[in-house]
Amino acid sequence: MDQDLRDIRLTGLKGKVQHYGWGGVDYLPALLGVANPGREPFAEYWMGSHPLGNALLPEIGEGITLGDWIARHPERTLSQPVFRQFGGLPFLLKILDVREMLSIQVHPTRDAAAAGYADEEARGIPLNAHNRNYKDTNHKPEIMLAISEFWLLHGFKELSQIELILDSVPEFNVFLPLFRKEGFKSLYQFVMEMDQSDLDVLFLPLVKREIRMKREGLLDRSQPGWWVAKLFEGKTEIKTIDRGIFSIYCFNIVQLQPGEGIFQAAGIPHAYLEGQNVELMSNSDNVLRGGLTNKHIDVPELLKHISFEAVKPVILKGEAVLDGERVFHCPVPDFSIAQIQGSAGYHYQSSAQTIEIWVVTEGAFVVNQERVIRQGEAVVVFPGFTYSLNSSGPAVLYRAFVPITVNPQHEEN
Repeated sequence: MDQDLRDIRLTGLKGKVQHYGWGGVDYLPALLGVANPGREPFAEYWMGSHPLGNALLPEIGEGITLGDWIARHPERTLSQPVFRQFGGLPFLLKILDVREMLSIQVHPTRDAAAAGYADEEARGIPLNAHNRNYKDTNHKPEIMLAISEFWLLHGFKELSQIELILDSVPEFNVFLPLFRKEGFKSLYQFVMEMDQSDLDVLFLPLVKREIRMKREGLLDRSQPGWWVAKLFEGKTEIKTIDRGIFSIYCFNIVQLQPGEGIFQAAGIPHAYLEGQNVELMSNSDNVLRGGLTNKHIDVPELLKHISFEAVKPVILKGEAVLDGERVFHCPVPDFSIAQIQGSAGYHYQSSAQTIEIWVVTEGAFVVNQERVIRQGEAVVVFPGFTYSLNSSGPAVLYRAFVPITVNPQHEEN
């Protein structure tokens, strides 16, 4: 017989570390308090119920995952409205440490993800296969909040800016006639589908020049060449040029300061470049990649879903709601996130209306004068839990939740 759920309103959560090659080797081990003697990359820390990284609930029972517990008690763990609308936990919370550039990528809409998943299932592609695009049937809009100074690529620049780049970069001059005659979409497709040997010949002088300019201190992170040079510097011999470098010149380069955020909608091309962040997304791992990665690249699938509209990046600051709390609302019903900053004598009080996942990235908070949640620790909170948070010094907590107002007194039949 399961433990009486009325006594479980908050419980510890142990997430899943993903050791992707682009990850850092210091930040997440230090945050989580684990040793990393082999200097293995710690890229992402997943806190959710996705099958590829289902978090554990060790205080409830050995081997019990968050997904297990939700399946046993869906309405009590999620809230009735969340269960009825989504059928499960609709979000996935992560912490990322980006040491090397992530792939040029887009995320599909929900309908496109369902269709792509069904197609790959019908073709018998294993879920863990290297060439699998669709890991589930869900869309993957996402918001990220910077923990450190953070750099990323986000959406295409204005056409006038792209034309200026094509004109000012000697190796891109050859693309101007196609751009002016058929537009940027045709040009981007041409470059992304260009024969590798032709691309190598064309872009090698550009890469060598950017490496030299960075070495001489003539570039900074606001310039595409800095990131191109970072991608290739230190290599004794450069033979194959990643076609993804063209996107670095065509995408907006965005710098975020700690606490600032940005939202990535379906179809918006993007890539993370450097730094640490908290990321919240729909419960999905669907990524269509076009370069700057050793993972599966599917240019035709990427081009099918990418939005070629120019994007003006919107840097999010959050809405001040309670003292020390800023809430970041998103244009999807799946999730919202709040950042709570504590200090000496800080006090915060609220009540969970739906399931919430918290993670502390700095300092510690005391919950209801009974439990301490320290840096690197995460908990899951169930609906109906009224709580207070106190801190005695600098502390930061992120609170992921579903933006649905419900009756916290509802109980599962």
